[in-house]
Amino acid sequence: MNGVHDMGGMHGFGPVEPEPDEPVFHAEWERRAFALTLAMGASGQWTLDAARFAREDWPAADYLGRTYYEMWLAGLERLLAERRLVSEAEMAAGRPLDDPRPLDPVGPEAAAKMLRSGARRTATRRARLGSRRATASSPGP
Repeated sequence: MNGVHDMGGMHGFGPVEPEPDEPVFHAEWERRAFALTLAMGASGQWTLDAARFAREDWPAADYLGRTYYEMWLAGLERLLAERRLVSEAEMAAGRPLDDPRPLDPVGPEAAAKMLRSGARRTATRRARLGSRRATASSPGP
């Protein structure tokens, strides 16, 4: 990929300079936004790839104008709205205005297991890479 979200170290933006002893979260809201994103991801309403796309598919000015966890929150808000789990009016009000759509809850044990194991994806079809045999005219590995 070569989008604004992949700009770390890109020419013209300067080097990537990690903050010494940088904490994972600079504020409590960041921790909550991250936790909510993971919990909703575990609900099965969207895929890992859809969640990443929701965070990264923004115009450059919008993307660059947000912090890392602001992008996580914006992606979550987008997914919640697209799946009609939260209305625009509810987001503006900051509270539920209608009865919630029932979802299977993710308990603390399941969430902890998910965090320990990382993202796992099961292939739905066989990979096509390497399925063609090299011929005399095609380059080998």
